[in-house]
Amino acid sequence: MNQTVASILKQRDFNRETLVRLLEADVEETRLIFSEAASIKHQKVGNRVYLRGLIELSNICAKDCLYCGIRKSNENCQRYVVSDAEIEKAIQYAVDSRMGSLVIQSGELQTENFIERVNDILIRAREIGKGELGVTLSCGEQSRETYEKWRELGASRYLLRIESSNQELYYKIHPQDKTHNFQTRLNALDLLKSCGYQVGTGVMIGLPFQAMDDLASDLLFMRDLDIDMCGMGPYIEHRDTPLYQYKNQLLSVSERIQLSLKMIALLRILMQDINIASTTALQALDKQGRMDALKVGANVMMPNITPGLYRNNYALYLNKPGMDEEAEDSLRNLENQVTEAGCVVGYGVKGDSVHFSARKL
Repeated sequence: MNQTVASILKQRDFNRETLVRLLEADVEETRLIFSEAASIKHQKVGNRVYLRGLIELSNICAKDCLYCGIRKSNENCQRYVVSDAEIEKAIQYAVDSRMGSLVIQSGELQTENFIERVNDILIRAREIGKGELGVTLSCGEQSRETYEKWRELGASRYLLRIESSNQELYYKIHPQDKTHNFQTRLNALDLLKSCGYQVGTGVMIGLPFQAMDDLASDLLFMRDLDIDMCGMGPYIEHRDTPLYQYKNQLLSVSERIQLSLKMIALLRILMQDINIASTTALQALDKQGRMDALKVGANVMMPNITPGLYRNNYALYLNKPGMDEEAEDSLRNLENQVTEAGCVVGYGVKGDSVHFSARKL
């Protein structure tokens, strides 16, 4: 292809071929991409970074994803469930710290007890936050009835990562059984939209077997799905998973970081007013990773307010940062990162997706 990065950006000529060209941009060309993304971010969503206090409710999971440290078959994973009292304390901390929003994340379960537990947490979040605390759920595939109930109880956002929009690659990183179905995942994303959520998804970047063409297709998938928010980051291996055997075939750490930053920047250029998270996985590979993501398009960060007692056990991948921290440490560290990135913290506001709000007008 003869097109330059500058001409693609100027003409807004985005298709799979041109996106691959941008993903393969050299150092000088990448500066153009990052500069364009930063400019769009400033124009469309501003300089504020919205905080979502992250509560990792439980690492008990019915899924057996081949990349994940809390997969059902990992017998080395010490399972836990955060208590009601600890949940209430974490919610109160988020309110007192003026975070504006919560994220409730867990392993995927569809049991009646789990669904009722989330119901109760949403009720308490509404009471403690006096209806002013935004709540994002990341609790996997559920029925329409469950999604509607959680929406009714106050959850306004839902993150359900596709991990790869390429069905063939999806089945290389998930078992092919009735609990891991590509179409079911897609249907769940459609269900969430129809239930009125601000819908988010995301992918892993630098997976074994993944090509640049896959990542370009992931960007187009998110654009065409018309998502409201995104959480994506580099693939990081975990020794207690089947995919660990391919660790020597992975892109280098620096390549995975750079590719992740390009994906964030390109998504900001493609979907200018959505919310994009600067994810923990970036910091796991590079202490500057989350700050760099803010500079090239991300506008959301998630300080971990899970009790420190449990953090070592919610290990989706190796070397997850913040394992030895408490909520106060996580918040202070993120505040410093936001400042160092030249941004400001959006205290006391939900930080809803501009894209979602504009679509609803």
